[in-house]
Amino acid sequence: MGTAMVVDLAAAVTVVSPHLDDAVFSCGGLIAAARAARVVTVFAGVPPADMPAPDWDQAAGFASAEQAVLSRRREDNHALTMLGAHAVWLDFWDSQYGRRYTARQLADALHTVLLTQTEGVVVAPLGLFHSDHALVHDACRLLMLAAHARGAAWSPPRAAATASAAPPQGVQWLYYEDAIYRRMPGLLQQRLVQCRDSGLRATPVNLPVAQYLTQKSYALNAYQSQLQLFSEDRLCDLCAPERYWVLQPAGAGPD
Repeated sequence: MGTAMVVDLAAAVTVVSPHLDDAVFSCGGLIAAARAARVVTVFAGVPPADMPAPDWDQAAGFASAEQAVLSRRREDNHALTMLGAHAVWLDFWDSQYGRRYTARQLADALHTVLLTQTEGVVVAPLGLFHSDHALVHDACRLLMLAAHARGAAWSPPRAAATASAAPPQGVQWLYYEDAIYRRMPGLLQQRLVQCRDSGLRATPVNLPVAQYLTQKSYALNAYQSQLQLFSEDRLCDLCAPERYWVLQPAGAGPD
């Protein structure tokens, strides 16, 4: 059974998404249950017009990388509007476009966005399989651990925060199982073992979002450029129950 921690979905909710679909794929029910959730997509940057489409984009029918990302932004905006949410797109490039980043770079950018949130919930990926997912997970863990180190008050990843930026109080961190990857043999187990070995306690948490899965299924259809490339197993996973975890330093008390 999941932990009895109370998650207030009526407060501010921010979902951190690696790509322009992952938040809805993994958390569409939660997004619909929340009031005006904010979805921050990290790898939403638009490559230059002259960059050829890599293999995945070509398979989806795009002639260039720019065309692919702009189309996916439109899909994402449509899906999030259906769920009553709004999009925040960061300018990092998807790894298929050849740029590499560090978790610190992502954490700095996410910190700037999250500074505006003083309560509620931040929902981040467990970071299964895909290198972009793992990097976003690592960045979010940096921010979460910095917050825990300051007694659950917000702590910036660097000393660059100004005195005028009031530290949010009471922001809860949750982690979602990455849809389409969570059913791959051993991946979830491997991540939970890694969390334990790094001093984190992982606890499942149940959220009242099942009633919103039908609404989520309609929003999923917005991502046609991606869905056409998915196997039947992946498509089935998109409508399976969403699953969430609390990660806390082993010595921390319950939220």
